[in-house]
Amino acid sequence: MSPRRRWLAAAATAVAVTALGAAPASAAPAGSEATASDATAARAGSEATQAGGAATPGGAARLVDAATLLAPAERQRMERQRPLVAAASAVRWEIERHPYAGYAGISLGQSDVTVWWKGALPATMRRVVDQAARSAPVVVRAADYSMAELRTAAAKVRAGWPGGADAVQAVKLAPDGSGLIVSVPAGGASLRTAVPQVGVPVSVAAEAGLEPVSRDDDWAPWKGGATIVNSDQGTACTSGFGVRNGSASYILTAAHCGQVGQRFTDARGEYIGTIGPRHQDHDVELVPTSSVDGYVYVGTPTDSVAAPVEGWGWTFVGEYLCQSGVTSSRQLGRPVCNLKVLFYYADREDLVEAEQTEGQAAARPGDSGGPIYSIAASGKVVAKGTTTRTAGARLGFQDYGTAWRDFGGIVPATR
Repeated sequence: MSPRRRWLAAAATAVAVTALGAAPASAAPAGSEATASDATAARAGSEATQAGGAATPGGAARLVDAATLLAPAERQRMERQRPLVAAASAVRWEIERHPYAGYAGISLGQSDVTVWWKGALPATMRRVVDQAARSAPVVVRAADYSMAELRTAAAKVRAGWPGGADAVQAVKLAPDGSGLIVSVPAGGASLRTAVPQVGVPVSVAAEAGLEPVSRDDDWAPWKGGATIVNSDQGTACTSGFGVRNGSASYILTAAHCGQVGQRFTDARGEYIGTIGPRHQDHDVELVPTSSVDGYVYVGTPTDSVAAPVEGWGWTFVGEYLCQSGVTSSRQLGRPVCNLKVLFYYADREDLVEAEQTEGQAAARPGDSGGPIYSIAASGKVVAKGTTTRTAGARLGFQDYGTAWRDFGGIVPATR
């Protein structure tokens, strides 16, 4: 872990753990109305319901329709996007199963889906587009370059960049397939005159770099959106989603929160698991654990408000999402929403960039690894990714589809 990452995670621990460090393991979180005996009784109730197989969350979690936590405008925006996301997903799954050379990207508009394509659209893809259009209008527009061509060009940009690859913060794919956007530190715009020629248009954005952002008393079966503490480093992050691969249970979170073999506990010291499979570049890792359930904390760290998870979905440019990291929930009392997806990165990290459209902080130290999600018509959460970095209103996260590939088809625990 870099010194900067370690400081951010340590800062989160100071907020999430130090204030609780003197409390006995059986006590309720600071500020909670529950007493120690309430917490003990809740644990007993959790064990009983698990034994009986009841479809209720462990412990004292209170279920909510995740949409009820949104402002009216946020809720309406997500409702309007559902048919668009359904149509875009149909096209995206075809790309996943059968890669096409001309594919350049998919973006969501106000009332339709745009599929960006270089060259003639194959007949097989035309049939998929026509079927997807039953959910929402789908428009195919010409792209100057395919995604494969842009990714190849992005590698050349890094290799030939003045000052070396480390001078580049990120290489972003233009959503319409028109070229690349290179993010450099503020003050680095003068490098425009030295941009390497890579066969595609390259623009330069001088901006603040996205920095890593590293419910206080959860218990098995473990949920997403809870405080997780790396006891070997003394740093804290947020659990993303409880996931499964066959009969094995894991917590999905950010890889910069710890290394293979290090231990995670909750904020009270209860053992969750030891870090297992991880993908350093993509900033995702799995923590094998005893059991997980299909819920995500979406309230404050002390009110035990949780929403059920319905499944996972691909992420699209133009889509609006929410994140429920521990530190943000502590400060706001609710998730951070109106996170609009802007770019996919064309480098080894392969992150997704979003922006909070009102200019609010997109995430805070301690939110790392926390759940990024949309809300289904059922009011349940749809897993979309996990938090990695932030810079003011901008957010860098890893989409769930990448973790799904990296870890052999993991699926969220659902309810």
